[in-house]
Amino acid sequence: MGPRSTRRRGPVHTLLGAVTALLLGMATLTACGPADGAVTEVGPTGGTRVEGGTATMALPPAATPNWIFPIGTAGYLASYNNAVQGLLYPPLYTPGKKGAGLTMDSPRNLAEQPRYGDGNTTVTVTLKKGYRWSDGTPVTSRDVRFWYDLIKHDKEEWAGWSPGLLPDNVKTFETLDDHTFRLRLDRAYNPVWFTGNQLKDFTPLPKHAWDPHDEAPKKVFARLLRHAKRLSEFATDPLWKTVSGPWRIEKWTTSGQVSLVPNKQYGGPDTPHLDRVVLKPFTTADSEFNVLRAGGVDYGYIPPSVMERSARFKELGYRIDPWEGWAITYIVLNLNHPTAGPLLRQTYLRRALQHLIDQKAISDVVWHGSATPTRGPVPAGQMDRDPFPYDPKKAAALLAAHGWQRTDGRLRCARPGTGPDRCGKDIPGGQPLRLELLSQSGSTETSNTMQEVKSAMDKAGITLDIRQQPLNTVLGTTVPCERTEPVCSAWQLGFFGTQGSWYFPTVASGETLFATGAPSNMGNWSDPEADRLIKATEYSDDPTALRDYARYTAGQVPVLWTPNPAYQISVIRNDLRGIDQNPTLSLAPQDWYFVKKDGAGR
Repeated sequence: MGPRSTRRRGPVHTLLGAVTALLLGMATLTACGPADGAVTEVGPTGGTRVEGGTATMALPPAATPNWIFPIGTAGYLASYNNAVQGLLYPPLYTPGKKGAGLTMDSPRNLAEQPRYGDGNTTVTVTLKKGYRWSDGTPVTSRDVRFWYDLIKHDKEEWAGWSPGLLPDNVKTFETLDDHTFRLRLDRAYNPVWFTGNQLKDFTPLPKHAWDPHDEAPKKVFARLLRHAKRLSEFATDPLWKTVSGPWRIEKWTTSGQVSLVPNKQYGGPDTPHLDRVVLKPFTTADSEFNVLRAGGVDYGYIPPSVMERSARFKELGYRIDPWEGWAITYIVLNLNHPTAGPLLRQTYLRRALQHLIDQKAISDVVWHGSATPTRGPVPAGQMDRDPFPYDPKKAAALLAAHGWQRTDGRLRCARPGTGPDRCGKDIPGGQPLRLELLSQSGSTETSNTMQEVKSAMDKAGITLDIRQQPLNTVLGTTVPCERTEPVCSAWQLGFFGTQGSWYFPTVASGETLFATGAPSNMGNWSDPEADRLIKATEYSDDPTALRDYARYTAGQVPVLWTPNPAYQISVIRNDLRGIDQNPTLSLAPQDWYFVKKDGAGR
């Protein structure tokens, strides 16, 4: 899965209308979950449900789950980590699909819909009764407060922190009773935004098991981090045996294969039907394809390049179902790199580079129509135009106008300096326009995309060196950094978007992605006007606020937009039902079940 998935939400009736409007233009979604918790089937129907059995789901290349602690830190932000965590430690609010949009009133929610008051400066949350930890202890407000105290006292470690936002924007956390708490906020917020982009993070953690002696939050957090970095002990460490979700860990190997079995103490309405779910990562798409073709997985995927052979899988008893995501995809730019940074900090140069990425051709030829161009910092359906379409002539003109000239076929800075017709600050005369891209390995489509970008830049006189590494290596390397830090010299451009680079929460605003100092602002981009427009999306329910932010930020090109693929082209056994491919990439295998027909077994 691509990095940084998002999940959970939920306030009053106005949320649904706003979210539906936000999702207009998004690709049609499948398998909408009705409000009563029943499953609407896509594909084959009929047959008799059987309880039990093991379902194996293939994870994408290099998608090896390696983080169990449900508080993410830099380098451990991939979506598949969040997906597994949500099955063990579900948040208060889980999004579900409704028509072409999302509903935050899911029957899975651990809490009732939040109640805003005092001019939207307070929010009161009541937990549903009946939820228990796997040791039988009730889930209470104390467990939510435990999570809040950890992120409040260790916000610099938490990848979800953006200065001025959670936990900074909560003045007080008031525990009203065992099942009710109230947040007093530092100002009035848009309820749609606050629930969708702030409350979605609130996750009960087992205070009684993880902090029985009421230690200082920083001390507890440090201890939990130490345990979270012991991948080989995830299945045996007593710490991770206390869970509140529908599943518990049976096995978790260092190669990233995770086996889950039902949590018998689970108090939610969606208790599992299966005996076991196995999440199996593959090192390459080809290896997964071969195992899938041999019937070795029940829920897998095929690369776009073999879509024309999908009929063969249908003959073998599978159905094909593209998994669309609420996402954007991009190449991140390290503006703080010692040598590449001065180049990448030039807006004209970023725009020129964007003009050299033929997104439509890449979508059609490389991705075989299973990707769509990314136009800016929000899903494509929310952008009314592409501000920088493929245009090598415009790219060449921009570079020439700022002092770049070809020497032996390569561009070099011929007019150093900071004037309007100069290369830019800290770019010396004679410097070649040469960049290095650290790209995710394991995908033919990604490799071909990067080669197409490299070819276009080469024709323009720009040298692009490509270095491929496994996804976790790329994620661990492309992190926000100060210019003097050694890690800042380790990468110039980074790509981790084979399944999408960023999956949004309900409101596709930019507070954690493109705001100054934001936790997932990997390239260290900073723009005061963008910061102002991002704040407007947080405070105002005016729909033009998100549009203004999107248009301005797209024009500044803080990253290089690339085609946004479907998360995957799913291939699912016809007798495996109940699968709802949530656009936020959360998983709900507790809904999955096998069927038998005409008295036959699986």
